[in-house]
Amino acid sequence: MIAQLRYYIDLITVLTQKELKARYKNSFLGYLWSIANPLAFAGVLYIAFKVIIKIPMEEYPLFVITGLFPWQWFSNSVSSSSVVFLRNTTIIKKVNFTRNFLPLSVVINDLLHFVFSVPIIMLLLIYYKKPLTPALLYGLPLLFSIQLFILYGFCLALSSLTLFFRDLERLALIFIMLLFYFTPIAYSEQMIPEGYRHLIYLNPAALVIINWRHLFLDGTLVPGYLFASFMYGLLSWLVGEWIYKKLSWKFAEIV
Repeated sequence: MIAQLRYYIDLITVLTQKELKARYKNSFLGYLWSIANPLAFAGVLYIAFKVIIKIPMEEYPLFVITGLFPWQWFSNSVSSSSVVFLRNTTIIKKVNFTRNFLPLSVVINDLLHFVFSVPIIMLLLIYYKKPLTPALLYGLPLLFSIQLFILYGFCLALSSLTLFFRDLERLALIFIMLLFYFTPIAYSEQMIPEGYRHLIYLNPAALVIINWRHLFLDGTLVPGYLFASFMYGLLSWLVGEWIYKKLSWKFAEIV
């Protein structure tokens, strides 16, 4: 078991390094692009919702950033993983390895980018004189784990199905665009009419994003949303593994 565990760790490490190299190949700014993108987007949202629409909310830049950084993890993982098997046709045909680690390496790659963006959020918290609460010590690894499971299961299912239904790659991009507007990132969940607020439970991304924001801004977690996120993570993982096992035996023929 120890040897197998070591093999899994080594394989995930190699695949993640491969994803990192592919993303930053011939890129001068490299990692800085992963920070520049949400910061630029936050600037656009600030102008649209604070300057023009004038949302009555203090510290709006901090509010948006605490939602955009974890959202970027969602968005990038789903967008990239849809074609991860198609991008790796050569090694799938020639090498016998645990192939479901390919979408996992994509999710971990974007997880690392989010981890390295957390200090930016911390600096903004200090700038806005917000306390760094002890809840971060357990809240960060807890939410990291839950979001990882949600994304891994979803991305594993999506990447497996995309091999057989190529239109899913474009549908995934449309899905991510629509999901952004249904997720409280540019606006607070309190701004949703009370009669519709229960629909948040239908959006796994919203449940996690809201808890990320509460963790950073006031050092709390919403228990109901946290439990629902955990259940989504478990369900996503089980469904993703089931779809992968049903389809993986055909991968070498399809690619």
